[in-house]
Amino acid sequence: MASAMFSSGEFNFGVGGGGGGGEKLVSGKRVDNDAEFEFHHGVKPVDEDFFFSKYQQQERIQQNLVFDQGLLDDFMLGALESQPVCMSSKGAADPGDHGVGNVEQKKDRRCSSSMASLELLRSYGNGVKKLDGDRIVQPRGEEELNENSVAERLSIEGIARLAGVKFVQGPSSTMDVHSVLGPFGLAFAGLSDEEKQEVQLIELLLVCAEKVTYRQFDRARNLLNQCSYLFSNQGTPVQRLVHYFAEALHERIDRETGRLVLDDFWKINELTRDLLVMNPNRSRIALHQEIPFSQVAQFTGLQAIIEKVTDAKRIHAIDMCIGSGAHWTILMQALQNSELELLKITAIGTHSQSQHLMEVTGKRLESFAGAMNLPFSFRLVIVDDLSDLKEDHLKVDFKERLVVYSQYYLRTLIGRPNQLDALMKVIAKLNPSLMVVTEPDANHNSPSFVDRFIETLFFFCAYFDCLETYMKRLDENRLAVESFYFGESIKNIVATEGDERTVRNVKIDVWRAFFARFGMVEDELSPSSLYQASLVTKRFRAGRFCTLDRNGKSLIVGWKNTPILSLSVWKFT
Repeated sequence: MASAMFSSGEFNFGVGGGGGGGEKLVSGKRVDNDAEFEFHHGVKPVDEDFFFSKYQQQERIQQNLVFDQGLLDDFMLGALESQPVCMSSKGAADPGDHGVGNVEQKKDRRCSSSMASLELLRSYGNGVKKLDGDRIVQPRGEEELNENSVAERLSIEGIARLAGVKFVQGPSSTMDVHSVLGPFGLAFAGLSDEEKQEVQLIELLLVCAEKVTYRQFDRARNLLNQCSYLFSNQGTPVQRLVHYFAEALHERIDRETGRLVLDDFWKINELTRDLLVMNPNRSRIALHQEIPFSQVAQFTGLQAIIEKVTDAKRIHAIDMCIGSGAHWTILMQALQNSELELLKITAIGTHSQSQHLMEVTGKRLESFAGAMNLPFSFRLVIVDDLSDLKEDHLKVDFKERLVVYSQYYLRTLIGRPNQLDALMKVIAKLNPSLMVVTEPDANHNSPSFVDRFIETLFFFCAYFDCLETYMKRLDENRLAVESFYFGESIKNIVATEGDERTVRNVKIDVWRAFFARFGMVEDELSPSSLYQASLVTKRFRAGRFCTLDRNGKSLIVGWKNTPILSLSVWKFT
């Protein structure tokens, strides 16, 4: 049974990578949106619309934040209660503390253990820069947001930061529901009425999360129920965000109080989730094509691979989570005019995944390679459990230039440390020329509920802000992405513990320490790879807000300075 903190040997994934200040390197230069990609071979990447086309065939009214008097009293009382007692990072009180005489000692312990959580929220509220290293592309200020229907308003993260400031410092006893008085007047002076209401809405969410932390479940449920009309999955971005976090808090309360004995949604639907990952459905394609993060990672990572295999006659790529396989068409086009004898792709999967869809992906890639007269071979390796994977299964020839590609896969094994260890040992023994790793850059694996809640809130603030920039509010693909991919991830991070908590993203610093155990050394991304990343952002309207930073030798892709994913390349000593 995996522990909540997940330790693999002596390595502990519960230790989140911290963020600090970064030095800006170069100010981004605006270019036309139709800037072309320039790969190592000077070949433009294939248009993915061609690859996907044949497989694609198969408000509420804005309401004012007005509390009835009873609800306002409860909201105020809950917020005021947070001042003398710090937010606990443990949740329930220590079961060993039964005495009346040691109340002050208990209080001191609660404050001491919760200081990190308060500092975490305070750092977000103060707008502390969360990206490490050198700035590759510097976004313009938020005052320049107004381009092609991108509204000139505070970002969702900015709204959440102000809510965090207000929550940490505590509300004024004369707080009015229509305005923010006392020490917050200057901070909110420039906000619209809607923005003020949204600040209050996220503050309400923080109050409910605090009550859940203190196991004041009835109060938390009462607040959420009475405010449910204020948020909607089809409303403003903040209303949508709060809707999904409120759902997650509701489920956690139901679990803690026994109303929900066991929610098998995430486990029962593992196959369904794998089908969505494998199948190029419309919502997944839209997410990939309409927001920049995945494309930045793919083109940058593949540029690194192209540079490593450019002189090889036989290339073998091992893919941990091949999905639709569209990324390999980029490599195929780059290699089209080379003297390649064979491009071999091996996809690794387990029986819990859909073998049929992986086979369909192989057929699709074979057809594409055939159309380009590229010598190609596809193999599928299926095991019951990754602990069963052996080097012999992968049939690596010493004449081949071997590379490994892993996108959003290793994180799925954090809760199964034995399998993650086994997989990494096999890869290390194969000694590939290069391993490309893309993972979310977020600390969603903390054993502290309140830390996870805060980190998750600000992470998805950036995602919901990005979707608002690129997709219409009632776009069915956006609704599907927000509900299934984002909503269920939020629910899994916030509502579950132990083995049921399968979403356990960690920061690049944590991966860096983990990979070191297997003799892996971080390799430098070339100027060409970083240039690819910059070019991808310039293809997107408002792409200037997709920030590119360096953490060590890794690329951190973010949205308005909030890290979203890390891309790193590794070699073996």
